Amino acid sequence: MDNQLILLIETATSNCSVALSENGKIIAVKEANEQNIHASHITLFIHELMKNTGKKYTDLKAVAVSKGPGSYTGLRIGVSTAKGLCYALDIPLLGVDTLEAMACGLLLQNEISDSELLIPMIDARRMEVYTGVFKSNLELVEPVHAKIIDEFSFDQLNKGNVILFGDGSTKFKQLFASKTNIEFKEYTNSATDLNQIAWRKFKNQDVEDTAYFEPFYLKDFFINSGTKNKS
Repeated sequence: MDNQLILLIETATSNCSVALSENGKIIAVKEANEQNIHASHITLFIHELMKNTGKKYTDLKAVAVSKGPGSYTGLRIGVSTAKGLCYALDIPLLGVDTLEAMACGLLLQNEISDSELLIPMIDARRMEVYTGVFKSNLELVEPVHAKIIDEFSFDQLNKGNVILFGDGSTKFKQLFASKTNIEFKEYTNSATDLNQIAWRKFKNQDVEDTAYFEPFYLKDFFINSGTKNKS
């Protein structure tokens, strides 16, 4: 069987991240965690990745992209880049839920017990986050949603520890300082975390309609004037 090469793109947060997966295994990654660099760096990172691994764009069998929720601008750039490559190369597009990829990434980096619940958080400003609640087998306990967090937000989740992680979680450390069942773990979004889900989707031919695929913004985007951006 030919090598199955998949390009992975993650731009849902401040980390601009791309990776190459061959037959389900990561072979290279290029990323930088800085604000507002996606537009200027994403194509350069992909080019460097291909050049440094000796791969050609025509070797790619699919492109996987983190589809959201997350940064409106970051998602637009990542999805537009992925769709452009899929159109040009006539290959499938794989959409990966950002929060599920985060949970998968945390599981790969840590020993997590079956009783612990994973709560990835992407900052949505102020006390709001994009979040969901996952079991250690990635089963959803609470669906992906936008949530305003207060000190009582996770009181109903009292069976075992609750793990908060992602760029939206750190602002709640003081709020939950007295909660012994709530733990915080360091985590940065990476394209490598899309790999397992993307590989499964590729093998199952669970692909997106490239022409109509849009990021999962979760909430409407508003420009500074307060009017909704229809673009």
